[in-house]
Amino acid sequence: MYYKFSSLVILFFSILTHLSAQTSSISGKVSSRTNGEAIPFVPVIVQGGTVGSVTDENGDFTILNISSGLYNLECQAVGYKKAVIFEVEVTIDRPAIVQILLDESSVETGTVEIVASGISNAEESPVSVRTIGVNEIKRSPGSGRDISKAIRSLPGVTITPSFRNDILIRGGAANENRFYLDGIEIPNINHFATQGASGGPVGMLNVDLIQEVEFYSGAFPAARGNALSSVFEFEVKEARKDKYTANVVVGSSDLAIATEGPTGKNSGLIVSARRSYLQGLFSILEFPFLPTYNDFQFKWKTKLSEKTQLTLLGLGALDMFDLNLKIANDTTSENFERNTYLLDNLPINKQWNYTIGSKVDHFTENGRITFVLSRNALQNDAFKHINNDRSLARTFDYTSRETENKFRLEHKIVSPSGWKTVYGISSELAQFTVNNKSQRFSPVNDSTSLFLYQTSLQLIKYGAFIQSSKTMLKQRLIISAGARIDGNEFNNEMANPLDQFSPRLSASYSFAPKWSFNMNTGIYFQLPTYTILGYQEDGLSVNQDSKYISNSQAVAGVKYDWAERNSTISLEGFYKHYKDYPISVANGISLANLGADFGVVGNEAIQFVGLGRAYGLEFLYQQKLFKGIYGILAYTYVRSEFTNLAGQYIPSSWDSRHLVSATGGWRFGKNWEIGGRFLLSGGLPFTPDQVAASMDINNWNNLGIAIPDYSRLNSERIKAFHQLDIRIDKKWFFKRWSLNLFLDVQNVYNNVTPLKPSLDVVRDKLGIPIEDPNNPGNYSPRYIDEATNSLLPSIGIIIEI
Repeated sequence: MYYKFSSLVILFFSILTHLSAQTSSISGKVSSRTNGEAIPFVPVIVQGGTVGSVTDENGDFTILNISSGLYNLECQAVGYKKAVIFEVEVTIDRPAIVQILLDESSVETGTVEIVASGISNAEESPVSVRTIGVNEIKRSPGSGRDISKAIRSLPGVTITPSFRNDILIRGGAANENRFYLDGIEIPNINHFATQGASGGPVGMLNVDLIQEVEFYSGAFPAARGNALSSVFEFEVKEARKDKYTANVVVGSSDLAIATEGPTGKNSGLIVSARRSYLQGLFSILEFPFLPTYNDFQFKWKTKLSEKTQLTLLGLGALDMFDLNLKIANDTTSENFERNTYLLDNLPINKQWNYTIGSKVDHFTENGRITFVLSRNALQNDAFKHINNDRSLARTFDYTSRETENKFRLEHKIVSPSGWKTVYGISSELAQFTVNNKSQRFSPVNDSTSLFLYQTSLQLIKYGAFIQSSKTMLKQRLIISAGARIDGNEFNNEMANPLDQFSPRLSASYSFAPKWSFNMNTGIYFQLPTYTILGYQEDGLSVNQDSKYISNSQAVAGVKYDWAERNSTISLEGFYKHYKDYPISVANGISLANLGADFGVVGNEAIQFVGLGRAYGLEFLYQQKLFKGIYGILAYTYVRSEFTNLAGQYIPSSWDSRHLVSATGGWRFGKNWEIGGRFLLSGGLPFTPDQVAASMDINNWNNLGIAIPDYSRLNSERIKAFHQLDIRIDKKWFFKRWSLNLFLDVQNVYNNVTPLKPSLDVVRDKLGIPIEDPNNPGNYSPRYIDEATNSLLPSIGIIIEI
């Protein structure tokens, strides 16, 4: 029996080896990024070898006899810059299809020589731009295929020891980021979003639909407005035109299904849906909260004519956050006190959002005209009952909806002299409604009272932009200059777009082979959040003197392109100066110092007199896939400070000082891959609590949480946070399908970093607060220790059909 079983096992693995030895192909099209025209007779080769092909008269190419794996492709044509397409994935069941877009070069040569390529500077933004490939996101250890977590490997990105995905760039707030999906703006990329910010515990984008991500931490293109800290450009991949395929991903928290294929001769559809099962898992584990998230994403693209193409795109999510009241009276649980505390202060939340948009690209002889029309909406409902008893009154009841209808026209042209120019206009109709009923603490009399307000805001915005760039001195110097203007009808302060004149200038100079000096400076503007603009008291708008927040930035650095290893080394320094930053009248503090809550705070009286500054230094060594090895080593020193009403600079809630990330991996024989990521962040500041005011029975019964002592704003810090994540992948490739198993372990050495302790009240055995016998009218204080998560392993299965 043993020998029969052994024979079957040997036969099984022999079959797998035979199937894995089968080959596939890479095919695609090479065309001009400027006008979309096909480029014939261009060599396309697999980097590091002699295998390749040449495009035909229609710009099409096919490379045959390719084994399953990841490959880098190189392509260069006369009059165009060299392009390298990193990590093209090939499987037996799914031959790769690649679209290669070439940028025109201002210097033409008579011959073309293919050599190992470096990472060239972008003309519009030669500094502070990073490119992340889809496979880099998928395999990022500890990220769980989540884009918001994967970017923590890059310099300038604050690493927060919490369950949230707050994107904090170069000392800026979580609401200072903008996201574009194929050029269509989306308000947020995370589930359970903080309204008006970028945070949330789980990413909303399905990485299987993403081709590439461009991340701007400065030097923002003029066509992208309303950003102070970063711009993300997500490129959604093109649907296959040859056949239908499907992906099924079973992770530790959700199930995702994606499919793509042709819908006609010149059109294709790619669509995905995802559903979490955290609610059931958390219920079994007796957690006090039960989150459930769902999302849906699609892209349909068709060719209307030889020169015109239409793209329809959609993204939506439905999130529900409930309380696990079944464990409320479980006094035998070792987590009874903590569970009781969380059940007392966490609200029930339901949130949905969507973005739907259309984009028409019309190619001309020397450029492209793009029309973008889109709509996005967010509905946010949260409430809390006394003692979590729905038969009793609500202590918190918040409902809001915001919608934005957007139009943008862009025209990109390349002149015969080599100038590349993009200009255009934009307009937007925004609507914001709120019904709010909550308890609010007043620092004047140290007491809470019921706060009610409703608002309905409608706002028209408008803007225009232009940016031009040119390569000079035999391609050693790149100059780019641009400007944009923005305005809206809210008040006279913001109506004149010339008051929000936003100039910018970039330059890149190659002073030695492989070496370049790069710089950028500019002034950027951002509209205050709708919660600020729509806030009312007694039916009257309170913040009528609102202003755009301005941010003057300067960035400079050097870069070394190590072409032979697909690597780059850079060192950049940056300085950001904020002006007209919103400050709370009641508390006298900058809203930048409210951490991740920035986007939902603001429903109060505001003064736009705050200043801020963030400055630092970034080092980056990045190696794209080369002989099976890849990696990123990044270090950032950053300071972030904002003023209060008294004009004093105080460290912001994300003033981490030191950030270190080291990510790397190795793809080796028989389709095994192992990767690791080490993260370190300096201790973040936090504000102590007002113990006496918090323990007041009326205050605690109404709020259920501690009251911050803003007189000691961010005066204390948690300890430095660090952890090591490991991921191991194994893939099998079959004739009609492939299988990927992975093990992802967060915090391998089980480091536990103490966080700010939570102030609670002394309770009896049933969890009911006890009045302090020595201080009538008050509860007795007690603290619950908080810490980062311990070791967290997860296993996943990916099936491609």
